[in-house]
Parts: sequence; C-alpha cells; structure tokens
Amino acid sequence: MRLQLWSYNYAPEPQGIAPLSTVLARTLRRRGHDVLVVAAHPHYPSPVWGPARRPYRERRDGVEVLRLPLWIGRDTGRERLRQEATFALAQTLVSPLLPRCDALVAVSPSFPALAPAMAYSRLRRIPWVMWLQDIVTDAAQSTGLLPPGRLLAATQRFERAAYADAARVVVISDAFRRNLLAKGVPERSLVRVFNPMSVLPEPARPEDRDAAEPRIVVMGNIGHSQGLDRIVEAFEGSAGLAAAGARLVIVGHGVEAERVGAAIRGRRVEMRGVLVGEALEAELRRSSIALVSQRADVAEFNLPSKLMNYMAFGLPVLASVRPESETARIVRDAGAGWVTDAADPDAFARQAADALGRPDELAARGAAARAFALENFHPERVAEAFERVLEEVVAERRRR
Repeated sequence: MRLQLWSYNYAPEPQGIAPLSTVLARTLRRRGHDVLVVAAHPHYPSPVWGPARRPYRERRDGVEVLRLPLWIGRDTGRERLRQEATFALAQTLVSPLLPRCDALVAVSPSFPALAPAMAYSRLRRIPWVMWLQDIVTDAAQSTGLLPPGRLLAATQRFERAAYADAARVVVISDAFRRNLLAKGVPERSLVRVFNPMSVLPEPARPEDRDAAEPRIVVMGNIGHSQGLDRIVEAFEGSAGLAAAGARLVIVGHGVEAERVGAAIRGRRVEMRGVLVGEALEAELRRSSIALVSQRADVAEFNLPSKLMNYMAFGLPVLASVRPESETARIVRDAGAGWVTDAADPDAFARQAADALGRPDELAARGAAARAFALENFHPERVAEAFERVLEEVVAERRRR
C-alpha cells in the first residue's frame, strides 16, 4: 500500500511519541509498503535542533520524511497551543501538494493537526485512521491546561467529530477503549493495538548489575502527571533503600524537571538528562528495577511507552500508579513486577526495598516481562495489526 503517516513527532527526537512513529514507519516500509511521513521539525523534549522556517525533505532509514516548520514554544499553555496551531497550519498548506496514497494514519497528539487530516481525507477521498496516543481533552482537564468553559467545550466537540470522521481509531490500551465507548464511539470503529517497543535489545543480564549499589531507573518525560518529586521524597526517606545502597536514576527531561531536581536532597538520586542509543541502553542494563509512576489525582490519559521498553530489556517493573490503571493491569497480567498505589508514594519505597532483597524474584519477573513484550510489543506484531486495519478501511472505501 501507499501510506502516509502524519506525526507531530518523529526521529531524531529521543522520547515520547517520536520513537513509536519511527518504529511503525520503518517496519511498514520493511514489510514492503511505500511510506511517507509528514512530521514537524524536531523540537521535543527541547528545541536543540534549532528553528526551521520552511518545509524540507529528508530520508531516515529508507523512509521519506517531509518536515514542516514550527513556531517552537512549550513554556506556557499559550505557547504550546501556538506551537501546535502552526503545525496544523503547515499541514493544511502543504496537503494539496502531497502525492496520492491509499490510506493515512494521523497520530494524536497533535490534536489540532487532526483537522487537516480530516480535510485531506475528504479532498482525496481516502480513508484515515487515528492512532490515539493521548486523550488530549482529558489530559487538558486533568492538568488544568484547559479549565471548564467554552474553549474546553469546543475542544470536546471537535474531539467527538474527529472520532466520528475517522475510519478507525487505533487505541493503545483497553482503558482507552472504555473511555471512548463511554463517549459514544461505536465499538466497530475501535481497535486496540499496543504500542511497539522502540528498541529490540538482548535481555539485560544479572552480571551487568551492581549488587552493592542496585539502581532503580525511571526514564522518559518528566511532567506533571508522573509525580516524580513525590517519588524522590519517598525514596530518600526510606531506611530500607538506604540500607540496600540503592540509587534512583532519572533519565529524561520535561516541564517538571526543575521541580524534581529541587526535591533531591542527597547523593543517591541522580538526574542524568536525556540519554539515547548506547548510553541509554547501558543505563537500562545496569538497573535492577524499572519504575513507572503516575499520580493518583491525574486522569489516565495515556499508557507510558517506557513500559514497553523496560519489558523488552527484561527489567522487572515497579508501577506506582492507580491500581485500576492499564499500566497496573499489564504489569499484573504479565507477572512482570509489582504494583503499588500512587496515592501512597511510601508504598513504592517499601516494595522496592523488599524486591531488591529477592534476586531470584527479580530475575523471574524480568523474564516474564521480556516474554510478554516479545509477544505483544514486537514491532512486527504491531505492524501486522496496522496492516489488517488499513487493508480493511481501504477495501471498505473501494466498495463505496
């Protein structure tokens, strides 16, 4: 098939949605499809690539990428909205010049960019599929970015219109499926496909770890919903973790990085910034436990992609989350680690200290994590699922 993937984020951005879109595009191309990616100029998690004032093309691992200019800014809610609006405008302007394709996959977020995807689908009479990574309206409400009022109501109306317009909505969790069903999205329109792991490593080995100084690693976005400042306080206040000589290593960047850094009081917590490639792989291999944290008072509007990569490395996962969340369900169903209630950060510290004292159990849960990842998160599995969805919607459009 001739496919287009419209994704706000793409390689070389090292975290967030970019690695997921990159893996899907590469895998679909490797499976014989013609893939064009339409993405913004790299900008996340910080604009280290500088500005871009006009569109340009590049080729990454054999995939053609059309980059669109962006008015970059994330320090305030207004700047974020402006940044996404410029991407949507650039998509609108460039879409009449794009080559024909059989189907379009549009990644959300960017939320405003769904509007040009809908218009392009109608103009070219091709089906489009939404790949839903975050439920943006729920996130905006939960974090206070959009308070109750006319703007939020208008955003919610557009959200419902986008769900109705898409030929399919690919959701990344069963929790997302339930959320959209409650919003009136027909069940036949929803397809659950787990996100792919963005790396396919050999499993970490026990000999890679330092038994005298076990490491708990958490990577990815450092934002409001992770609540890492509370995790840091619980870690540093734990006598059990101090006695074990444990270290907490935070890898990544985000809007709450400064707050988290201010919460650190001792030398056993380290913020290493954004790591990629061999540096990130080495840190994961050295770690005994991988952490996923989500605040208890924030609505479940995404499924952290770090979970897939932790499990791919064969790392046992400690999830400090809402017990009913999708993250908790996956960790429990896979036997991949432990779940503690995010409402009690000290429970994370107690469980971590106990787990570090059980090396055989660490190994067993890490092996279970790896097996579940290969079965459910392998890029080939994800690409196969997308192929089925895209073949269905293309066949339906042709019949009409």
